[in-house]
Amino acid sequence: MLHEFTLSRGRAMINFTLKYCDTKQKLLNSYGFRRVIEAFVHNLKREEVIIFDFYIKAFKTEEDFVEAIIETFKLLTVFGEKEIIAVDNRYAVFFEDRDMFVELIELVFGFWKKLERYSIVRNNKLGQGLQNVRFIQANDMFNELILATYRRILDTVNGYEQRVNCQSTAGANASLTLNNVNWNCPMEYRGLSEVPFISTVVFQPPFISYTKRNTRDGVFREHQQNPLEGLILHEDDWFVFPAKVGNMLTFVFFHKDFMVHGVGLANLFELAKENEYIGKKPDIIYVFGNPDGVDEKRTFYYKDKKNDILIGYANYCDDIDYFGYMKKMLLTLHNVKQIEEHKLPIHGAMVNIVLKNGKESNIIIMGDSGAGKSESLEAFRSLNASYIRHMRIIFDDMGYLRKGEDGQIYGYGTEIGAFVRIDDLDPTYAYEQLGRGIYTNPDKVNARVTIPVSTYEVISKGYKVDIMLYANNYIDSDKKIVFYDDLEKVIGIFEQGARRAKGTTTEEGLVTSYFANPFGPVQEQKKTEVLVRQYFKDMHDNGVKIGEIHTQLAIEGKAKNGPHEAAVELYSLINK
Repeated sequence: MLHEFTLSRGRAMINFTLKYCDTKQKLLNSYGFRRVIEAFVHNLKREEVIIFDFYIKAFKTEEDFVEAIIETFKLLTVFGEKEIIAVDNRYAVFFEDRDMFVELIELVFGFWKKLERYSIVRNNKLGQGLQNVRFIQANDMFNELILATYRRILDTVNGYEQRVNCQSTAGANASLTLNNVNWNCPMEYRGLSEVPFISTVVFQPPFISYTKRNTRDGVFREHQQNPLEGLILHEDDWFVFPAKVGNMLTFVFFHKDFMVHGVGLANLFELAKENEYIGKKPDIIYVFGNPDGVDEKRTFYYKDKKNDILIGYANYCDDIDYFGYMKKMLLTLHNVKQIEEHKLPIHGAMVNIVLKNGKESNIIIMGDSGAGKSESLEAFRSLNASYIRHMRIIFDDMGYLRKGEDGQIYGYGTEIGAFVRIDDLDPTYAYEQLGRGIYTNPDKVNARVTIPVSTYEVISKGYKVDIMLYANNYIDSDKKIVFYDDLEKVIGIFEQGARRAKGTTTEEGLVTSYFANPFGPVQEQKKTEVLVRQYFKDMHDNGVKIGEIHTQLAIEGKAKNGPHEAAVELYSLINK
């Protein structure tokens, strides 16, 4: 990113490496401030017609209005009203209606705060910006500078200091440090080699963003041609998030206009360390948001058998502007790769529970989106104080099974975080996450929060499976847990993958998906069918209890109590 400041699609990118403002005058003289005021005036013309018309009569053109705001703000940090008017009598209009001027100042500050704001340091680039100042400290100082500038301007216009101040986040919502990295790049992908890698992520919670879409649609299908061969990604417009998706090294290339989804990865997947990817070839490459000239959504994957890399692709369009397209494609790629290695992907949640009486159990609840797997974990969390000593989340949405050397079946996770519906969380718990969550469309249907729930050490350890349950969200039953001895019957239930859609996708009504997992098993069904029978037989032979849990999540009036009742009954079973 060679520009000191860019503003597009409601996202401001501040390059601290090229320009770091540490005084009010540097801030107000910066190119970035001018771009913000230009965008603000354009927005004012559309949203606040009365205020715009009042000032445009005095300044005639938008360009002169922009210049007047900038110059007046600069003068207000040093002089009072009389001195400013003496400098240029045209600025007297701002003080003719002081209340309107105060409103204008507040609107400027509010416009800035509504933008998604990102700061960036590129470690290997030399410039007149930030190089030797600690990254987190620099962001804190920048935040304080903006607040101090805003307060100084407002206090000067009012003629007195504010007695009540809100110490809000006015600098960057999120910040990145970038490195140029030499990785083992096959010739087919040399056009990707100049894109900088993210090495550090800092964000200021609660991080709230709004995206063009709030549901995901369709299934990712295999493509027969490599979409990345010959593709060149410009280093100014792209970033790489080196993620550990389960045990797969994954390079996620994302366009700067979809920055919120790239930053969201930090709360969902482990960010790989430099020694884990420098000079290495990834297992997976995902290019998210490539402007390929096609208007409709294109999302698919390609098996590069020559280089043993699985490729994911999503083109630049409004339809992919939802975190589900980032997360679910990565999980699809992971699962296809695991199936090739004879491991069984599980779309569900797994938890290690230790009760206060010392009893321990490892439980998997499997189900497609909206079936109630995550909600059941949250219900267990609510039991924590009364019954449970501690609870470790192995996976919240996707994991995989592997057969150990001892013949037992072990579960592993793919993510250190969870991307969950806010409506289905206990309100107390949802508010508790304000200090670390990334919230998406919080006032819309299918509002989501991305939160860390585990550590990479925990999800990669491997836990022996004791109980395997299918999450049934559509049957109203007094008996919340049902186990089956008939292996073929229970395999049929799991493979049918039935659920009532909850609005997390564009599906409606009672729907089915093979093995409740449209992210790999559907695409590789024949291979998965073999693995399902092998793994379920091994679990059955090893005494794993297999059955259903009736979450009742899709039954009207049961969305909150249903998972809780099921959690209580499951607790009583593992406590015997």
